[in-house]
Amino acid sequence: MPYTRIIVLTMLAMIAFAANSLLCRAALMHTSIDAASFTTIRLLSGAVVLWLILRFRQGTAAGAGNWLSAIALFVYAAGFSFAYISLPAATGALLLFGAVQTTMIGYGMWAGERLLKLQLIGLAVAFGGLVGLLLPGLSTPPLLGSVLMLAAGVAWGVYSLRGKGSGDPTRVTTGNFLRAVPITLIMSLFMLNGASLDMAGFWYAVASGALASGVGYAIWYRVLPMLKATKAATIQLSVPVIAAVGGIIILGEPITLRFALASIAILGGVALVIWQKQHTADRP
Repeated sequence: MPYTRIIVLTMLAMIAFAANSLLCRAALMHTSIDAASFTTIRLLSGAVVLWLILRFRQGTAAGAGNWLSAIALFVYAAGFSFAYISLPAATGALLLFGAVQTTMIGYGMWAGERLLKLQLIGLAVAFGGLVGLLLPGLSTPPLLGSVLMLAAGVAWGVYSLRGKGSGDPTRVTTGNFLRAVPITLIMSLFMLNGASLDMAGFWYAVASGALASGVGYAIWYRVLPMLKATKAATIQLSVPVIAAVGGIIILGEPITLRFALASIAILGGVALVIWQKQHTADRP
């Protein structure tokens, strides 16, 4: 694949991932759709699009995946939606990213991966950024929304870890989305009394599931084998930044000094862990 095409596809994937935060926040802030319905429509439309992509690409719609990963996917999607009832798009994206990376790095340490001094410093800085963002104060994000988004991030971290080395990622993701649909339908049935839906909210959810999730994941998995692991991880640092810019321009969200400092600490700390790991791997 030409290098220019790799760059374009990578940028599109990162924009799609950031768009999930913007679409969900816009839907829950400006339309009457409830979080459970948004989650269900997102997962259902994502499953349909991934099924179609798999069908046209391989001539078969047979997915892979497993139920534990599907549950982790559902917990992520549900926590994500309910968190954005109260969280700004930029804050939610930053909390999500921080929780995902902390989960994956923490698992590596638990599994016996040794971190060097600079990596430990980076991890401490990133964790300090998360704590600083959540400390009590005038600009502290809502506690319940923050906890839900952190839980969503942990679930996505678990989902990502379970997906490593499990085969064709598009097939695996398709299978997990398809399995997550009945789980989210059960949630919607239990929360039927609080259900609320309008056309604008419906299409926001469809766009989040079909485009930002389904097509976004398909693009990312297409280009991922052509990127070094460290470069891929570093590129994902751009997602909270894109979400923050989108939140300012599209949703009119303010960026506080606390958020700016927390962003520098979290993104900088994670970047230090990633880059030091690559530097160590490159040594003869």
